[in-house]
Formats: sequence, C-alpha cells, structure tokens
Amino acid sequence: MTIRIDSTAIMRPESRSRGMPDCPPVVPGAGPWSDRLTLLLESTGEGIFGIDLDGRCTFINRAGAETLGYPVARVIGRNMHYLIHHAHGDGRHYPVDECPIFRAFWQGLPCRIDSEVLWRADGSCFPAEYSSHPIMEDGAVVGAVVTFVDISERKRAEEMLRRANDELEHRVGERTEALSGALARLRELSAYLHTVREEERTRIAREIHDELGSLLVALKMDVNWLGKRVADAPDLGRKLQSMGRMIETAVDNVGRIMTDLRPSILDHQGLWAALEWQAQEFAESGEIRCDSRLDIGPEAPAPTGALAIAVFRIFQEMLSNVARHAQAAAVTIRIRADRAALAIEVVDDGCGAPAAAFSSHRAYGVLGMRERAGHFGGELTIDSRPGGGTTVRLSVPLGDES
Repeated sequence: MTIRIDSTAIMRPESRSRGMPDCPPVVPGAGPWSDRLTLLLESTGEGIFGIDLDGRCTFINRAGAETLGYPVARVIGRNMHYLIHHAHGDGRHYPVDECPIFRAFWQGLPCRIDSEVLWRADGSCFPAEYSSHPIMEDGAVVGAVVTFVDISERKRAEEMLRRANDELEHRVGERTEALSGALARLRELSAYLHTVREEERTRIAREIHDELGSLLVALKMDVNWLGKRVADAPDLGRKLQSMGRMIETAVDNVGRIMTDLRPSILDHQGLWAALEWQAQEFAESGEIRCDSRLDIGPEAPAPTGALAIAVFRIFQEMLSNVARHAQAAAVTIRIRADRAALAIEVVDDGCGAPAAAFSSHRAYGVLGMRERAGHFGGELTIDSRPGGGTTVRLSVPLGDES
C-alpha cells in the first residue's frame, strides 16, 4: 500500500520558523471521541496528542498541554514538529523529514525515543521520552498518536549517578595506583632484605670456615699429637680418641651449617649442579621415595647472582615443606629449562591441604616463595586438596635478571 502525503502541509515555508502555521484549529467532535475516552485521556499523567497526515494536532490532553505550557486551544490545529520539536537541545535545526514522530505515519513505523528534547511555550526545552504510533483506519494510516513525559528528574539523577561513578572510578584509580606503588616498593624492600640476608649468610659462612673451621682442624691435630705421646697411659689414650671423634663430629656439623648458610656448590658449579645436589641430598636424608629428573636444554642460560639464589632457596623451601608437613611416601621432582624459562615441579602423595591454607597471611613460607618468584617475573602455583597430595610449580623467565 502506498500512502501519499501532501508534504506542503508540513513543510509550509511559514512553518519553518519559530512561528506557528496559519491553519484552522481542529476540534474533536462528539462522534469518534466519546466522553469516556475523553475522561481517560484527561486523567492520565502523561502527555498525549494526536496528529493528522499534515502533522497538525487533532487532540491533546490537559497533562500534555500543561507540560508544554500552552492552553489546549492554542495547540489544536498547529504543526507539532514546528511547535515543540523544531530544534535539538544544542539549538541546531531539526529537519522535519528526520523527525521520528512523523515517520510513524510516513513509514508506518512506531518509535520510542528518550534522547531528545521538546520545547515549551516560553522557549525553554526539557528532556523528554516520547513514543509515536501510527493510527490505522480501514487499513490506511490516517495519523499518529504521541505520548510524552518530562524526564528532567531522571536525566538529573542519571547525570548525578554518572558523576558519582566517575568520581568513584577516579578515587579507585588513585587508590589502585597508590597500592600498586606501595606493593612495588614492598616487593623491592623484600628483595633487598633477601639480598642482605644472603650477604650476611655468606659472611657468616666465611667466618665459620676461616675461624671455627681452622680452630677445629688445629685442635684435631693437637689431639693426634698428644695421642702419639701417651702410649703408656691407656686411659688417657682412650680419652684422646673420644675427643678426636667429637672434634670430627663438630667439623661435620660446621660443614653442614656452612652449607645451609651458603652452599659452596652454588658459587663454584652453578645453579644446575646446586639443584641436582639438593635433590640428591633430599633423597638420601629421609625415608621418602624420590624420583628426580633434570632436563636442561643446551641453549638454556644458567641463572647467576640474585636469580640463582632465589631459585635455589625456593627449591629448598619446596622440599622442606614436603619433609615437614606432607607426610608423603613418595615425591616426584622435575626440573626443566630452555632458552626462555625455567620450570620446577615438586609433586608429593601426602596429606594435602585446602587452598585456604596456602593463601593465608600466616603461610609465611609460601608468601616468601611467591615474593621471591614475583620479583623476577616468575610465578608460583600450588594445587592441593586434603588427602590428595600437593603439586608445587615454579616458573621463572630466563634471560633478563633484575
């Protein structure tokens, strides 16, 4: 069906201005508009008006007229686009052929709009939500009915909410930035404390070796010297032999303490040898079956300095946790390295623990391992469940040490 519309009735030149088109008012008669319908229209709080195919108002209820600031009689028969919809909120001209209200009968398409303004009689505008639906009669469009409501309060509330949200986002951004900075400084402090601790351990190990170790060796030599000169005193000889065994035990203990403080293999043979040695020491020191395997690619760079110390200490803590807490019968150790990264995985078949146990602020060992790994861009993950064992994985990028 083709609907022909006399566009001159809408686009009349004198109607393009702020003035009103000079056309006679259309007053609804008693035929199609019953008293009951009129009462219904007058009692609603929304503005309602009808337009004919020329865009002229055929009826408007009291709420609509009051919202627009016009007496009802001054609206009837006027072109509604030029009366209340002639410009955008910023003052730009609103062409009639772009008006969604008129498209309702031009194209037979209903619409609902809440992003435009309508204009009052005093020249002010207000944000409005309006809908336009075509009026059909005998299968043909004969006009449109428009409902509208002033949404100034809603827009003000939305603007206030937007501003509050922007302010909240700004404050959250500031706090996040401050927290990120504090976390970075805390991580730097933690790394510095680890460095100071390792330096202190190295110094103490060196002093133990130079001072206590030398004294014990000298004492052992003196005991041996005395033992050769008391052959005629069996009791004294046995006592000297006992003293010699105690001195040897002391030497072994001093060596163990020195290794715990700073394993010399880490400085002399590098991280790969130190990790292999530590895994072997773990396997020989306990009753836990240990399956250990190192897969170091030929292109993998050997970490040195602070990174090597951090990886070694994390590995020590992994094994220490298994020995102290896991109650495991078997443990699997896998160490892999290539050009890009180093990965260490320790899997035990022990008692396991809930995830909360590893994320607690009292889990100092886990916190320390994660901080050490995070300082070098690495990550430590733990998978565990009660009765299901524990898997600890360390991944550290290789190549860039900081």
